[in-house]
Amino acid sequence: MTAFAFPHSALTRRAALALAASFALAGCTNLGGGTPPAATGDIHVMTSGGFTAAYNELRPGFERSTGRSVKTAYGASMGNASDSIPSRLGRNEPADVVILARPALDALVAQGKVVAGSQVDLVRSSIGFAVRKGAPKPDIGTVDALKRTLLAAPSIAYSASASGTYYETELLKTLGIEDQVKPKSKRILSERVGTVVARGDAALGLQQVSELLPIEGIDYIGPLPAEVQRVTVFSAGVATASKQPDAARQLIRYLNAPAAAPTIAKTGLEPMSAR
Repeated sequence: MTAFAFPHSALTRRAALALAASFALAGCTNLGGGTPPAATGDIHVMTSGGFTAAYNELRPGFERSTGRSVKTAYGASMGNASDSIPSRLGRNEPADVVILARPALDALVAQGKVVAGSQVDLVRSSIGFAVRKGAPKPDIGTVDALKRTLLAAPSIAYSASASGTYYETELLKTLGIEDQVKPKSKRILSERVGTVVARGDAALGLQQVSELLPIEGIDYIGPLPAEVQRVTVFSAGVATASKQPDAARQLIRYLNAPAAAPTIAKTGLEPMSAR
C-alpha cells in the first residue's frame, strides 16, 4: 500500500494557513502592533523623570516581545545640567526615542533634534509634595493651607525641570509669597527631590507625583490644590539622529497602547491612551 498523499494545491493551502497563523500569534505578543522588526541593534531612549517609573516597568515587555535590547539614559526635560536631555542631545549621545515634557519636546523639534510630526502624547502628570518618612504631614488641601505650609516650612526642595520651573516662576508669585519662600527653597540638579527629602536635606519636597512615589524614605502628602495645579503632558518623539526610526516608532506605539494604561496609572500618571 502506498502512503496517502495530499494534492499539491491542498498542501500549499495548508502551509499558507499555518504560516498566517504563526504570524498572527507573534503579533499577539506585541502591544505596539505590527510585525516586530529584526533584532539588529539596540534602541536608545532618553527619558525624563516624570515618565521613568512607568517606562521602567514597560520596557522589559517590549524587549521580550520584539527581541530588541533597549538602552536608556535619564535626564531632565529642560535646563543645562550635564545629564539633561537637551545637553545629552547637544553632545550627540545616541538617541532613537526621547520622552520628556511636551513643551521641551516641541523645542527640540524646532531645533531640528526631533523629527517634526513624530510627537506622541503619552501621559498627563500632576505635581505633589512629600516629607521625610515619619514626619508630620502638613495640610496642603486648599490654597490657603498650602500658603501656610510653605511659609512655615524651614526648607523646600524643588526640581530643575518642569515642576520646579512652574514653582519658581509662577506658583510662588500666584500665592503672593515669593519673597518669603523663595530664599529657603533649593533647586535640585541631577537628583530626585524625594531623595533629598529622605536624607533630611529639605523638610518639604515638590516634584511630579510619579517621581515622588517610587522614592523610599519619604511620605507622599498629596497633589497641589486643583486651583494652582499644573498638569504637564509628557510625550515621545523620534530623534532626527536615530539610526532605526521604524523601531523607535514601534516602541512609542507600545508605550502608548491601551494595554500599557494600567501599568502607567499605578505610577501616578494619567495615560493619554485611556482618554
